[in-house]
Amino acid sequence: MVIGIPKEIKNNEYRVAATPFYVGKLISNGHSVLVEKNAGWGSGFLDQNYLDAGAVVLDNPKAIFEQADMILKIKEPQKQEF
Repeated sequence: MVIGIPKEIKNNEYRVAATPFYVGKLISNGHSVLVEKNAGWGSGFLDQNYLDAGAVVLDNPKAIFEQADMILKIKEPQKQEF
């Protein structure tokens, strides 16, 4: 399964839906993980942390929504994400 983790866009929401450790667990269980660039920044995680865990970091959130079988988010999807 391809799992997507976009950057949260709701006002004043800086958390990320998965830590690099959790992403590594997902990958070790056979999943692919796509993370939007800077998605973890507000939680203290760098893109390199996700890359080191085995994720693919993408610049374009639209690509994540198009390619992922499942999306992980903290907050509900915003209108522009539908």
